Amino acid sequence: MKKKKRTFQIPHTYVLLIGVMLIMALLTWIIPAGQFEVIEQGGRTISLPGSWHSVDQKPQGFFDIINSIPRGLSESADISFFIFLIGGAFTVINETGMVEALIYKASQKLKGRESLVIPVFLMIFGIAGATLGFSEETIVFIPMGISLALALGYDAIVGMSIVASGAAIGFSAGFMNPFAVGIAQGIAELPTFSGIGMRIALFLVLWVITSFYIMRYAKKVKEDPTNSLVYSSYKKEIEVEKNTFIEMNKRHIIVGLIFLAGMCTIAFGVIQYGWYIQEIGAIFMTTGIIAGFAYGYNPSKIADLFVAGAKDMIFAALIVGVARSIVIVMEDGMIIDTIVNFLANSVQGLPGAFAAIAMYIIQIIINFIIPSGSGQAAATMPIMVPLADAVGITRQTAVMAYQLGAGFMDSIMLTSGVLMAQLSISKIPYNKWVRYLGPLMGIWLLIGVVFLVIAYYTNYGPF
Repeated sequence: MKKKKRTFQIPHTYVLLIGVMLIMALLTWIIPAGQFEVIEQGGRTISLPGSWHSVDQKPQGFFDIINSIPRGLSESADISFFIFLIGGAFTVINETGMVEALIYKASQKLKGRESLVIPVFLMIFGIAGATLGFSEETIVFIPMGISLALALGYDAIVGMSIVASGAAIGFSAGFMNPFAVGIAQGIAELPTFSGIGMRIALFLVLWVITSFYIMRYAKKVKEDPTNSLVYSSYKKEIEVEKNTFIEMNKRHIIVGLIFLAGMCTIAFGVIQYGWYIQEIGAIFMTTGIIAGFAYGYNPSKIADLFVAGAKDMIFAALIVGVARSIVIVMEDGMIIDTIVNFLANSVQGLPGAFAAIAMYIIQIIINFIIPSGSGQAAATMPIMVPLADAVGITRQTAVMAYQLGAGFMDSIMLTSGVLMAQLSISKIPYNKWVRYLGPLMGIWLLIGVVFLVIAYYTNYGPF
């Protein structure tokens, strides 16, 4: 009798996240607890370099572990409810047929030139990431990116990539990102957005490489849909998209203009007033409701659609809280500062460019335990700046090591609540995404090393 060949299967996303949380809980029993002294500066809480000291051990027990999940859900409620609002509003807008009609029209115009969509969308979302710090905000656009990709003969991975990877390269290059580079430069006492030339060059390199990578994969999928990493999951959806032809009518145009007005309002609010996900969610919710009325739906129909859309987002909304619980366990166990202190001390004694690369690697590791870009800047830059001065690296180079280390890995790491939400909305299994993005991530990380070496040898400044 022939034995069935066993194949390893990546566990469910929730299982993976809880597994990581349990490992972190175990580490709270092993790693010495400690913390830095902190001060308030410019409205931010920052760590004082050289102030790390040990404190009483706070190992996380069974009750702490199970309690971290509801706490994680509570602490990430703003993002979770944002996801519910996006799901509800987009379902109302999508039901009108405006998105399908627009995508069909675009696909007809781009016949034979479909691949142009990829670099264009990457550039648009890249600029949004580099200037507005787009991260959670991309969740709004993921469904549209996927609909467009399917209509053009690609798959959900291409649709998610043109939105999420575009914002990722922009956020990582961050030539005018106030939430990451702006904060880090402020702590380093550098002029705001100084050194912009090299960061723009970095962005363009990332844009070209990422465009080529996605276009190469997209071409394979278009030539043979079975080449899609998510073919089995999306077979039906692909066939539906190919056979759905909705002509644009006057009501679609009205809904489209309402949607455009909503997006412009959001962009204006983010730039002018620093709106975040609460305000963005409110505007998008309102846009969806107005669009429903404009299309002729009655209040009950809009409510039914909104609830149905929000219901579809339960997996995505909950997963953000579960990811947050990992950080809660580490914070309560007081091991985050200990890890940061150990990693920072390991840089001392390394020569020249190696120290810059070591800082980069350290920021990548820290990004796993502090997934917030601004939070990582506040926790690490006060330590890295004097360290950079001591080892002969310019402060601007230290900022670049931070921005690259804090940016790239958000696109692949389990502790990123935004990534988990994006994948859930896209219905892309985490293991498929890792398989797709892994080679590109390796290229991104190598580009980061190259630019840090250039920064070191050119005394990237002003200081």
